[in-house]
Amino acid sequence: MSKQPPVLTLTDLNAGEPCCTPLAQQRLPAETATVLAPAFKALGDPVRLQLMSMIASAEDGEICVCDLTPAFDLSGPTISHHLRTLREAGLVDADRRGTWVYYRARVGVLRQLAALLSVAEPAA
Repeated sequence: MSKQPPVLTLTDLNAGEPCCTPLAQQRLPAETATVLAPAFKALGDPVRLQLMSMIASAEDGEICVCDLTPAFDLSGPTISHHLRTLREAGLVDADRRGTWVYYRARVGVLRQLAALLSVAEPAA
């Protein structure tokens, strides 16, 4: 028997319904926090945050690893590690085409994270 907890992942919800109530409106349930924490942790690294930005802002909605790697003063394996972390956190999808891997943001997941962090201005 494995002692590791079950792997929970974010679901790309494009139906328009938020995954959870914004933090400023009510307490986040523990189970939801457990599912969301890896995504926020993945974004907590400066290199991964930059990679996420490059992927999400890619002109055609996707970007080749061959265009990501030269933007950093890091080795290819290190960039691959960071990209794998973003994939495992549910923030990006990847497709292999020949020798290259193309990455695209999971826009629905990013919308869910943004909605969770939204805070309304208090009434004056």
